Amino acid sequence: MASSNDPAAAVRQNVETRLVTAGRDTKAQHGFVNPPVVHGSTVLYPTAEDLHAHRGEFQYGRHGTPTTKALQQVLMALEGPQCAGVGIAPSGLGAISTTLLSVLKAGDHVLVCDSIYRPTRNFCNGMLARYGVETTYFDPLIGTGIEQLLKPNTRAVVVEAPGSQSFEMPDIPAIAAVAHAHGALVIDDNTWATPLYHRSLDQGVDISMQAATKYIGGHSDIMFGTISANAKAWPLISEGIRLLGVCAGPDDVFLALRGVRTLGVRLAQHHRSGLEMARWLAARPEVITVLHPALESHPGHAIWKRDFTGASGLFSIVLQPKPQVAVDAMLDSLTLFGMGYSWGGFESLAIPFDCASYRTATTWSPGGPTLRLHIGLENTDDLKADLDRGFAAFNAA
Repeated sequence: MASSNDPAAAVRQNVETRLVTAGRDTKAQHGFVNPPVVHGSTVLYPTAEDLHAHRGEFQYGRHGTPTTKALQQVLMALEGPQCAGVGIAPSGLGAISTTLLSVLKAGDHVLVCDSIYRPTRNFCNGMLARYGVETTYFDPLIGTGIEQLLKPNTRAVVVEAPGSQSFEMPDIPAIAAVAHAHGALVIDDNTWATPLYHRSLDQGVDISMQAATKYIGGHSDIMFGTISANAKAWPLISEGIRLLGVCAGPDDVFLALRGVRTLGVRLAQHHRSGLEMARWLAARPEVITVLHPALESHPGHAIWKRDFTGASGLFSIVLQPKPQVAVDAMLDSLTLFGMGYSWGGFESLAIPFDCASYRTATTWSPGGPTLRLHIGLENTDDLKADLDRGFAAFNAA
């Protein structure tokens, strides 16, 4: 499902207002605040002439409905004036795979940051390799040094800021400037901050993807992905979505639309609580370091401060060296922090991770076991008490 719309009028409003007002037409909605959930495949044409000319705002359910159009208008307003269109996919990984299949072809070369979301790496090493696309991984801190890795057939550079799990902060404007000088597109996984806190299309990125399963949905109850592109890349994305038949179910579209209306207040709370918890954890004797770009101690803090306007609730910690049984005892003792994959919902989460085995351009050796935490919307005093119990179990094991 793809849509483009002129966002100029919406840009004049503040972002919090755009999140609430964009994509709403109460007159067309018979006075109701929210658009209807349109379940449909077939669209009927009034005359044979209209049918032959494919005349009509909507032609077929797979290509979009009034519900999807409303969501796409909100997302375009959020992305800013560089956004020429937004595509919708049934999952975050679906958005990633659709993007890569839309811009790459057999014989192409793609550069991917070594800290990328692991399923993206699996897709590159699996399907793209079978289709004759070569992938080279690079140090996310490479900056302008990426020029040494570019080849005549390098079609795209894929970044993620900050990196999944390990939270390195690549210099996207520097990488984009070099990539564009060599004719390569720049693709950004912008799930962590969303366009609310990181307008990557304004910083030289051509295609910005999100696992909207996370903060756009916000309630851990949908699978969803979005692909936003500038004018140069949008025709490729639009064609790829059409040829691949990518679309999302109407109920998930509606839940994403409902979620995005409260993105501003939710993400602000995740930002505040996440930073409070990160600073509290940094003072714990059980913690070697906290990997959170908004902390002044983080190596990528200057880039975060320059390019981002806020942070989400996701970060990692490195624990003092202890056996796995101690980490497991800590996790098993937690009651507010659930153990589960994904993030971005209202609930706090904790999972162990070790990315050493699948890094190829960098070495992951943090000095102790690592946990990725998502700070939800619970009271932070209660979260600290929960982690206190966890650390007691960690120390006792």
